[in-house]
Amino acid sequence: MAKAWRWVRSVVFLIQMYLMMPVLGLLYLPWALIDRRGAYAAIHAYCNWVRWTASWMVGLRTEIRGPVPTGEVIVASKHQSFLDIIMIASVVPRPKYIMKASLRFAPVLGWYASRIGCVAVERGKRAEAMRKMVQQVKHGDAPGGQLIIYPQGTRVAPGVDAPYKIGAGVLYRETGQDCVPAATNVGVFWPRTGIYRKPGLAVVEFLEPIPAGARIESMMDVLKDVVETRSDALMREAGFNVSKK
Repeated sequence: MAKAWRWVRSVVFLIQMYLMMPVLGLLYLPWALIDRRGAYAAIHAYCNWVRWTASWMVGLRTEIRGPVPTGEVIVASKHQSFLDIIMIASVVPRPKYIMKASLRFAPVLGWYASRIGCVAVERGKRAEAMRKMVQQVKHGDAPGGQLIIYPQGTRVAPGVDAPYKIGAGVLYRETGQDCVPAATNVGVFWPRTGIYRKPGLAVVEFLEPIPAGARIESMMDVLKDVVETRSDALMREAGFNVSKK
């Protein structure tokens, strides 16, 4: 009976979460149209709304650990579900994402993503995608801020081993920016697919920056090691038995 009730709460939570996206999007639209700060304010408001409602509707609390990056940096994060996107965007002042090109056409989300300078790339066109990412970021087509990239390229479920792609390293070299790794355990509570949300404490942790100037291979080795090691520790903290497949 208790689990059935949690299913109901999960459904209600998701419904209101998606309903609030157009509500807040329209509320902030006049400001966002004339000033990009309005777009950032809308995104922060929405993401913090999701975090707050998750805490009391489904018992899923969220916590940010480590110094929040505020300068011109690359944030290379473990990606397990929509929640890590929400959590990062709720705290960094000027987020912009490397995102799937198809999201440009998503109602509300697509327009706001474009407004804050998210970089849309086509999946399956690796070389072209990397050239486009570098061009847009280096040449100022995207506004300044924190460029968030998921180096594994997709959501990866807890316990699943997936390779790190070179895109993060190429951006790191070509932009000359520091890279801030980020670890998470959100997939333990909010899976990459499905409706059910588990109660608990979801964490995103910003780790020690990797200074600009290192060789790509060295940077990628450090990135994978620190993100995977810390993410595994956070998942164990959440009660998940880490056994990579």
